Amino acid sequence: MISLNLSPSLNPGLLHKTRTRQQNPTRLSSLLVSVDKPSINLGFSQIRDSAAKRPFLSLTNPSGFSSRSRSISATGSPDPNPDGDSDEAKNKKAKNLQLGIVFGLWYFQNIVFNIFNKKALNVFPYPWLLASFQLFAGSIWMLILWSFKLYPCPKISKPFIIALLGPALFHTIGHISACVSFSKVAVSFTHVIKSAEPVFSVIFSSFLGDSYPLAVWLSILPIVMGCSLAAVTEVSFNLGGLSGAMISNVGFVLRNIYSKRSLQSFKEIDGLNLYGCISILALVYLFPVAIFVEGSHWVQGYHKAIASVGKPSTFYFWVLLSGVFYHLYNQSSYQALDEISPLTFSVGNTMKRVVVIVSTVLVFRNPVRPLNALGSAIAIFGTFLYSQATAKKKKIEAGDEKKN
Repeated sequence: MISLNLSPSLNPGLLHKTRTRQQNPTRLSSLLVSVDKPSINLGFSQIRDSAAKRPFLSLTNPSGFSSRSRSISATGSPDPNPDGDSDEAKNKKAKNLQLGIVFGLWYFQNIVFNIFNKKALNVFPYPWLLASFQLFAGSIWMLILWSFKLYPCPKISKPFIIALLGPALFHTIGHISACVSFSKVAVSFTHVIKSAEPVFSVIFSSFLGDSYPLAVWLSILPIVMGCSLAAVTEVSFNLGGLSGAMISNVGFVLRNIYSKRSLQSFKEIDGLNLYGCISILALVYLFPVAIFVEGSHWVQGYHKAIASVGKPSTFYFWVLLSGVFYHLYNQSSYQALDEISPLTFSVGNTMKRVVVIVSTVLVFRNPVRPLNALGSAIAIFGTFLYSQATAKKKKIEAGDEKKN
């Protein structure tokens, strides 16, 4: 089953690939087999080498390190290496190091996007155009990768395009609503409100027939309480900013739900290619509407922005970084999910939101009241409890499926 996750990233928990173990009858050892996807966040040379040497769905070690079998002694215990460390321990250390780098990139790229996106919106308060450019930058990025064969190009079919129409539409709604919120209130406040996305997910899924244990319902209570307290005490409170963040939550939740129903038969298309296709289709949705909504103000707003910044190159730099890093941090989130469980990813995503909130408060020096900070902390903690409760629910469901 394929789904989407970025928040504004797509729901990557549904794209977590199952790893299996195959037995080698001649060497009495297990080889880890998983679906590999070339990294596109660590440099073009890595992408080119990976795409040239491996097919789209190659059976190799996703961490990039060789998986070697260990010899078994007569007693059944593995023989240690001369330095006293087993191959498994070395591979684990290397994998942890790589995950640390991936998480670092993911957090760093998200922080850069939020900072320069807000800088651009402060002098050019036209989120529809800026959101369109961010989708445009991601579309151009993917087209370059596909054209120069730096990343495998997906096989596009008419049924796939039709199935993609709904998720891309809801992704467009979620993205533009978040940008509108960023333009009206502090970045930290928008992220606090967006932490309430699990509330909408539970409510909408319940209406569609899904059932949740009591622990999940209890976990959304601190989210609601924390967001309410943060909203009441927010210095930069704006009704448009609040409603934009709430609509963004609704858009991304509906995108995830719709993806489950329409894209589950297209498992051959990996997450990065899926997100690239959605970016292109979302741009087709958004840009014509952006011209209608605020197109008549762009020229005048551009001149005001240049006069405010002083140098045109500075304004161009902010806009360019907001577009490039919006796409990169979403790609890094998928790369992180390839190596960890959905639960670990969910916890990491919660911590990422904390890091972004703290970073933007420090950069823009937004005044934060004690009760506002307390409400934000309660909401984030509720999101953490929700990830724990839903993970237990999935584990129970998986156990029931095995019994049946």
